[in-house]
Amino acid sequence: MFVLCVGFVSKYQKRDQALPKKLIRLQEAIHEDLTNDPQIIAYFYGGSLANNSTDCYSDIDLRIVINEDFYETYRKNKKERARKWGDVLFYEDYPNATHSVAHYKEFIKVDSFYYKPKDLYPSVYMKQAMIVFDRYGIVSDIMEKSQAIHYVLSVEEFEIWRGKYFAHMHEVYRRVMREELYYALSSLDKMRCSIAIGWDMEMDRVPNALGDWSKYEGKRTPLKSSQLSLLESWDCTRNPHQIFHVLKSLNLEFKRVHKVLCEKLEINENTEWVDEIIQLAE
Repeated sequence: MFVLCVGFVSKYQKRDQALPKKLIRLQEAIHEDLTNDPQIIAYFYGGSLANNSTDCYSDIDLRIVINEDFYETYRKNKKERARKWGDVLFYEDYPNATHSVAHYKEFIKVDSFYYKPKDLYPSVYMKQAMIVFDRYGIVSDIMEKSQAIHYVLSVEEFEIWRGKYFAHMHEVYRRVMREELYYALSSLDKMRCSIAIGWDMEMDRVPNALGDWSKYEGKRTPLKSSQLSLLESWDCTRNPHQIFHVLKSLNLEFKRVHKVLCEKLEINENTEWVDEIIQLAE
């Protein structure tokens, strides 16, 4: 048996232990296909492959740079391209999107993102990339320039962050009163995730998007043990009394993080205004 986490044992030990080798085989198929296509300018990996932090459950975060003259044709055929790399079981795909997710029978998924050369530019997101093929050195140049860029919290990002927190907090109240408890729990989870995002911003780390829990828990987490304990304490059932108990606890930590971020940005904390918003839902 394969222990995934405390209290849970998987029956898929043999399959899961073989996944890293299957991941490599998929990478080999991708390499064979992309490097032999003259319209593909470069490809590189992001995510855990770029960070050298893969495990049995890592996916492939693939970035493909296409000759601009052929970009639209390649983007439209992104599902067909993924079939060249292995046996696709199903897709997550929107026809007009610039990315596609292929889930393979081996229980591995490949997230493929398609770019024109002009779509790439130096940023904090290009600081770490596993460049495999770079026909003209475009990606290497962008990655090198990205090393001098560091994440800095902006007032605009802060305003969006706290506005979303306030909105989901009020939504929790409305949905409980309507007895739409799964909706209430969904907004409560967004509040919980907002706090984790605030912890990132507090430490000058690039935060996840709201709703993305990747790496906030588990062995790869950058969070402190005290923060992980708070996350665990904010677990919640459909009981309305427990929902509001967790909501109040979240608000206490929100106020602390809000104060720290206001000080970091050198803006007015405006505690009376914050309290006014919170008291409408507590």
